[in-house]
Amino acid sequence: MKNLADVILNLAVFVSTFGLLLRLYLQVHRTQPEKWKETFRYFTCLSNILCAVACLLTAVFAATGTIPAWVWLLKYIGTVTVTVTILTVFLFLGPSIGKGWAQKLLTGPDFFLHLVNPILALITFCFFERRSMTFGQALTGLVPVLLYGFLYIYKVIYAPEGKRWKDFYGFVRGGKTVIILSGLVVGTFLVCMGLMLLQNIA
Repeated sequence: MKNLADVILNLAVFVSTFGLLLRLYLQVHRTQPEKWKETFRYFTCLSNILCAVACLLTAVFAATGTIPAWVWLLKYIGTVTVTVTILTVFLFLGPSIGKGWAQKLLTGPDFFLHLVNPILALITFCFFERRSMTFGQALTGLVPVLLYGFLYIYKVIYAPEGKRWKDFYGFVRGGKTVIILSGLVVGTFLVCMGLMLLQNIA
């Protein structure tokens, strides 16, 4: 029964994520191909794709009864990234938008990408896929956030004209870039440590 629940919930994350991407593709690609490409600039989209792939692999192996260590680690990394997404929405983006932020960030596809999928990933990883985690393994959860952070800063500030991104997350505005990004890294580290603690609780 435990394996069945794990399989179903992991498949739900995968189907939800790629169903939403397919819907977006069918809606905008033919008329606004650039908008479709810009979707993959967002950490929300990238983190959910990573997590969805990890969830699919987890579901496949959970159905056989054994999840390999590398799949489990990939699921952990995916879970960290979507947890960072949900925390960023509630602790940074929501307050920066102010009144009406939930209507903008928690409706339509964003309801699943910002809330439902991260919660399902956390539930499955923390309750159905628990195993001993080392400090070194825990630190791998930082990798996607660090890589995206460097990419974001480069594309927003240093990329040549015409290839720059808009500061759509607001990390650069107001001269608080170092503080905001440092907080993001520290926050991700705390998420990693929290998940490690939950995995290692007897």
